[in-house]
Amino acid sequence: MSTSQKPIIVIRKKAAHGGHHGGAWKVAYADFVTAMMALFIVLWLLNSSVKIRKAVGGYFNDPRSSQKETGSDKLGSKDNIPDIPIDKQNVLKLKDDIQKAIRDQRDLEKLAKQIEITITPEGLRIELIEDKNGTFFQSGSAALSETGQQLLSMLAGQIKVLPNHLLLEGHTDAQPYSQAATYTNWELSADRANAARRLLQSDGVGQQQISQVRGYADQMLRVKNDPFDPTNRRISLIVQWADTPVSPSSQDVGSANAADAIKIGNGIRPLPIAAKK
Repeated sequence: MSTSQKPIIVIRKKAAHGGHHGGAWKVAYADFVTAMMALFIVLWLLNSSVKIRKAVGGYFNDPRSSQKETGSDKLGSKDNIPDIPIDKQNVLKLKDDIQKAIRDQRDLEKLAKQIEITITPEGLRIELIEDKNGTFFQSGSAALSETGQQLLSMLAGQIKVLPNHLLLEGHTDAQPYSQAATYTNWELSADRANAARRLLQSDGVGQQQISQVRGYADQMLRVKNDPFDPTNRRISLIVQWADTPVSPSSQDVGSANAADAIKIGNGIRPLPIAAKK
């Protein structure tokens, strides 16, 4: 072999695999799936009830569920009220528990003047009083507003653990529908009371617990000297005394003699709500 002959150098290159066989795409795909899942959760929450949204929000505020119920509002907590009949001796306990439950939900504090709790011959009366814009129901309709759903869900949590019967009443003002309308204040008052019944039962109040649903139209005005006052529009939930029969007589509680009624403090007055902390 001649010393002048140069050696032949052979360079072999290994063919690289295509980029799609790497792992980087998996990270991008996982990010995409996570974003889509978050989008679907948001869309689901937007179409869910107030109770579900509060429960989901409560989980993120308290993921370890350190409170009695997931979430911070304690809807339906059975620790608030014992499973014993409410009578004239322990009715103040139920009243205080309902007031506390309302105070715990700060969204409801602004409704202090629209929630009244009184003790009547039939039982503990809880009245949800409308304003001129409609608070608990859409104006002229039996459809519950978001605020109405929230408040009734809270009340269901307090009432469903009791063996007492529940009576519901619907009331309107004297503003009539058009003369050609076949739907009147009688239908509206009854439909609103029934809408409240359906929501209460969907949140756990038993069917046998509802004793009556009444629609009074404008026959039991709250402000008798002003039949068109918007506060005449209201629904009443009456937790009846333990010894009240399942089908009580239709007593006109609104016009009952004040001397015969058992009252709190100075008489019938708005529910006191503590100032915001």
